[in-house]
Amino acid sequence: MNVILLTTCPGGSVTSYLAAQRLTPAAEAKGWQLSTEVHSSLAPVETLSHQTLAAAELVIAVGEPIAGAHRFSGKRLYRGSLEDALSDPSDFLERAARDAQVFTPLNDEAASASGNGPVAADVSDEARIVAVTACPTGVAHTFMAAEALAEAGRGLGHQVRVETQGSVGAQDQLTDDEIAQADLVILACDIEVDPTRFAGKRIYRTSTGNALKKSRQTIEAALVEAQVESADGGARAESAKSFKEKGVYKHLLTGVSFMLPMVVAGGLLIALSFVFGIEAFKEEGTLPAALMEIGGGTAFALMVPVLAGYIAYSIADRPGIAPGMIGGMLASNIGAGFIGGILAGFLAGYVAKAVTRYVKLPSSVESLKPILIIPLVASLVTGLVMIYVVGEPVAGVLEALTAFLESMGSTNAVLLGILLGAMMCFDLGGPVNKAAYTFGVGLLASETYAPMAAIMAAGMVPAIGMGIATFVAGRKFADPEREAGKASFVLGLCFISEGAIPFAAKDPLRVIPISMLGGAITGAISMLVGAKLMAPHGGVFVLLIPNAITPVLWYLLAIVAGSLVTGLGYAAIKRGEAAAMPVGEGA
Repeated sequence: MNVILLTTCPGGSVTSYLAAQRLTPAAEAKGWQLSTEVHSSLAPVETLSHQTLAAAELVIAVGEPIAGAHRFSGKRLYRGSLEDALSDPSDFLERAARDAQVFTPLNDEAASASGNGPVAADVSDEARIVAVTACPTGVAHTFMAAEALAEAGRGLGHQVRVETQGSVGAQDQLTDDEIAQADLVILACDIEVDPTRFAGKRIYRTSTGNALKKSRQTIEAALVEAQVESADGGARAESAKSFKEKGVYKHLLTGVSFMLPMVVAGGLLIALSFVFGIEAFKEEGTLPAALMEIGGGTAFALMVPVLAGYIAYSIADRPGIAPGMIGGMLASNIGAGFIGGILAGFLAGYVAKAVTRYVKLPSSVESLKPILIIPLVASLVTGLVMIYVVGEPVAGVLEALTAFLESMGSTNAVLLGILLGAMMCFDLGGPVNKAAYTFGVGLLASETYAPMAAIMAAGMVPAIGMGIATFVAGRKFADPEREAGKASFVLGLCFISEGAIPFAAKDPLRVIPISMLGGAITGAISMLVGAKLMAPHGGVFVLLIPNAITPVLWYLLAIVAGSLVTGLGYAAIKRGEAAAMPVGEGA
């Protein structure tokens, strides 16, 4: 019997491969001819051929969603979970052969009644889709995800318009007419964006990472799973189930994204004050003193309040901003720093949200709730907790952390550099990368600059390394990859790790480990030589500002060393295009 196995895991990573590997020998033992289509962010999807689809007598779909469900119209289809497939493959396949039903676009109810679960609806018709992309830094993922969605939509025969909300604000803004005519809205956002203009439309929420790496699957899933959200976002929680990077992580990234301009502007202004001498700012009334006052005394002073305020905004919308900023300012004044600011933001956000949801007032005074009741109650609770409960212990923790980082010996410094460098190169702008970056940015408020130097240096390594590899071993790369390598090299110099994503998506098992090795080496060297960085972004172009990075030569050496290890290493281990094994049919 000719059987198609389609595996998809929600996280887009290794589980889909495990399911295929577990089910393949069980199918062969039954004498089945098995063709597989594995959907994962680890490698590009090799879709099934028309001949394979035509010959198939049974389709087994494991995981959600079913990618390209319309392809299987008229086929016997069984839909099962990853857990069932992994626990007992043989029994799972027997159930599939016994319980599969002929799939038609409208047989969802019949499938559900049989216990076979709902089957994805037909998504073959042309649809009008509008989308918004927004990542925490608003630099790379935002625009790359937008381009990927637009390309995937055209490939699937849909009309797609994408608005980007990056570091320079909204670009290619959607018009009211475009939103009104849209059949579907995709919000590929790692931070909170205002959804009210899409009220009454079918909305699908996901991350920029999914939109970039699995753009086709994202659109197919959106057409099936999108839900209508009310004007007040009443259905938002249900829709957000499709967004895997939600909750605490998403709220934190929202705060970090709004804080970053303060950090970058403040850091660069501090660095500019050092142009006149490391201690020139101490002389009152001078330009260096003014620059230090603007950067260090004002911009850096706003870092923690803005972080806390927009964490609270992500949780409770606008009512959370005031109590969040008040809690963040208290954290800063108490000495609790960025850790206290994060706690204050979450506390203020959830208190404001609780007041909004659970405090019921007469209709005559309900209008006072957002301007009087919520700010008063949330600010009072947050402030008292910060002063009497959280503030001093967190301040002690931050002081101990700062003292440890400043006093640690070379061995501990190297180990920390290795850890931060590897984290920056693990997922190229993903959660682990952002966790390391947030750690470094937070320490800037405590005037601890060494971790941020290691983090930025290591973050440049993957993209620069891929550029080096395409230059050194050009014969191993296709023409489009060589062009991508040039762009990747430039992006790496700008501290945009995402430039390496096209290479990591195609060959993750080689690109990611060799990038982590190079990043770890760079981070270790940077920490070993005591490099310090005043501005948390800008890549090598920050070197144009005297004293923004010290020591300059050793810092450059750290970047060059790690980039060469990654670039030359990948050039050596990469297999040529002709030798690459497809991941798809018969796998």
